Amino acid sequence: MAITPSDILLTGRVAVVTGAGAGIGRGIADGLAAFGASVAVWERDAASCAAAAEAVGGLGIVCDVRDGEAVDAALHRTEAELGTVSILVNNAGGTFRSELLDTSENGWDALYRSNLRHVLLCTQRVARRLVAAAVPGSVINVTSIEGVRAAPGYAAYAAAKAGVINYTKTASFELAPHGIRVNALAPDLTMTEGLQAMAGGDGDSGAAIPLGRAGHVDEIASAAVFLASDMSRYVTGQTLHVDGGTEAAGGWYFHPRSGTPTLGPA
Repeated sequence: MAITPSDILLTGRVAVVTGAGAGIGRGIADGLAAFGASVAVWERDAASCAAAAEAVGGLGIVCDVRDGEAVDAALHRTEAELGTVSILVNNAGGTFRSELLDTSENGWDALYRSNLRHVLLCTQRVARRLVAAAVPGSVINVTSIEGVRAAPGYAAYAAAKAGVINYTKTASFELAPHGIRVNALAPDLTMTEGLQAMAGGDGDSGAAIPLGRAGHVDEIASAAVFLASDMSRYVTGQTLHVDGGTEAAGGWYFHPRSGTPTLGPA
């Protein structure tokens, strides 16, 4: 079965990207639309939702994906206006610093809801529709490098992201008989609007990344397009680390002054 350039195209497919008002989600929405998908932006912030939907020529729905009823309503409207959703990108999420000994129950629950609960809600709802319609699909969960390494000050966030990785494996197995593939993307430092604001607009700070720089949202979007398309028709249950080599390096980095491979403190 030879591959063709058309295998990467998403023409005629409907995609939902959660948290697509800015950052990685916005980049993924742009990428999917560029390769032909009709995109629905599900985003809590009304202004960024509208702007992103206009930019991709898609549908903007203000939605809090942490709420099951809101997800049901958003999916109903998406199907009514665009058709059956066969590509789902669970990108919504967020974090805040919380030392392990100081993390409250409310803080833990908030980070779970923001980063893991919605992955179940959205995947479940979309997959039910696909199974009923006997239509294949692709689910892409955005996790993080923090899901596979220690994350001091971010234990609850890291636990949720690790949960996304394991959920991806289990969901991929359960949904495989229905032709629904489930994979994940695990970025490291990626230059989003929020990160640039925190850095004061100065370049990137990817010195500890083997490729020597932070990632760009379009590089995450490229991987999402691959996982959404027929180019990855035999790929499921995988977490693709789009991280410049961080996960593979296991703590090694090139010393910023000497360029010598270094493990641990400079």
